[in-house]
Amino acid sequence: MNHILVIDDEASIRTSLESILSDEQYHVASAATGAEGLALLQDGTWDAVLLDIWLPDADGLDLLAQFRALNLSSPPEVIMISGHGTIESAVRATKLGAFDFLEKPLSLDRTLLVLRNAIQARQLRLENQEFKRQLATSATLTGQSVPLKALRQQIALMAPTNGRVLIYGESGAGKELIARTMHGESLRKEHPFVELNCAAIPEDFIEAELFGQRGDGMQNKPGTFERAHLGTLFLDEVGDMSLKTQAKVLRALDEQRFTPVGATSPISVDVRVIAATNKDLQEEIARGNFREDLFYRLNVIPFFVPPLRDRKEDIPLLVREFLLEFGRQYGRPRMEIADDAVATLQHYHWPGNVRELRNVIERVLILNPRVQRIERKHLPVLVYREPGKPGRTEDFPTLLQAREAYERDYILKKLDDVHGNVSRAAELLGLERSHLYRKMKALAINIKE
Repeated sequence: MNHILVIDDEASIRTSLESILSDEQYHVASAATGAEGLALLQDGTWDAVLLDIWLPDADGLDLLAQFRALNLSSPPEVIMISGHGTIESAVRATKLGAFDFLEKPLSLDRTLLVLRNAIQARQLRLENQEFKRQLATSATLTGQSVPLKALRQQIALMAPTNGRVLIYGESGAGKELIARTMHGESLRKEHPFVELNCAAIPEDFIEAELFGQRGDGMQNKPGTFERAHLGTLFLDEVGDMSLKTQAKVLRALDEQRFTPVGATSPISVDVRVIAATNKDLQEEIARGNFREDLFYRLNVIPFFVPPLRDRKEDIPLLVREFLLEFGRQYGRPRMEIADDAVATLQHYHWPGNVRELRNVIERVLILNPRVQRIERKHLPVLVYREPGKPGRTEDFPTLLQAREAYERDYILKKLDDVHGNVSRAAELLGLERSHLYRKMKALAINIKE
């Protein structure tokens, strides 16, 4: 049974909603003041709150902000109700995180519809959180190579500690998987694993993403530090963080507290930070791009993830794992692979590492929907030879693969001519930039502008 809290100073509204919602099989409680409502909210688990804007002891919108500041583990959806609603109030309520806005006199049909939608939205949010938690605690490292065994031993030793970790490795080598595995074997595994790709967030927004935001005129939003409280915060590509943001992260690490954007008081957290980078941070420090003091804060426990080319004996196990994963996904659970196809995959240099191997296996299954056994001829042309070496006729079982080989070499040449500038290469090739990106992804071309 879903639990609904009604906060309204009008007794007739409370009585009416309690009666109607009880008939709809909801468990309902009500409060006549903001203080009473706040107390009930903290003492129980609610799926949704119907909150009046005008209360005798509080402004409903201010109360909404207080609800969000409680940082409940499974907060309810809040629906604002008012007999004096304005567009300005509705906009502000939305920015503060309200699910919807209802005007008095309340329409029974609309109230029930909005309430059902709010409960469903909350349930989806909680299921997504649980899925991420399970993903974080079920991460596994596939392989029996010497480098991977050594990495497992290091994880087993360091995971139960609270020491900060800095993971080094090439793109696609599995840095995030290492972080998730460490969290899953740590004393914090029952708490959130929160990740942030520092390279993917624009400079103007990264501070709000890290530390959250509060206050009038902006959405009340917890940041990654706050959401990771008692758990693990994974800062991916930390080497791409600006110096300005680095200074604020350094302070947050030192003090274990921070002030959200727009707030006036700090928030204390207990977070273990795991960072990762594909850059040489010592070189970045020498160039003035990375703070030396932040480096030493993060580099308490360094991890080095070996590239796939240094543990090719793990490729057969990885391939079978991906075949099982995508076979289930595409309704083909009994996929096999020929020995000569595995040998070909082991011969390839894998510049995109495990991520590239995973993409290749998925691509093979998609392009060969009726095949139950993958042969060498089904593999994409890129795995047949080292880059830059001309292909022989016998290298390419099909015309399509021969054409792909030519396209890949030609695009790589144009990218090299413009020093990796994708926009400029698109102009030279006579393609739209988005089209070139799709083509590069299909041909497993990784270029960082």
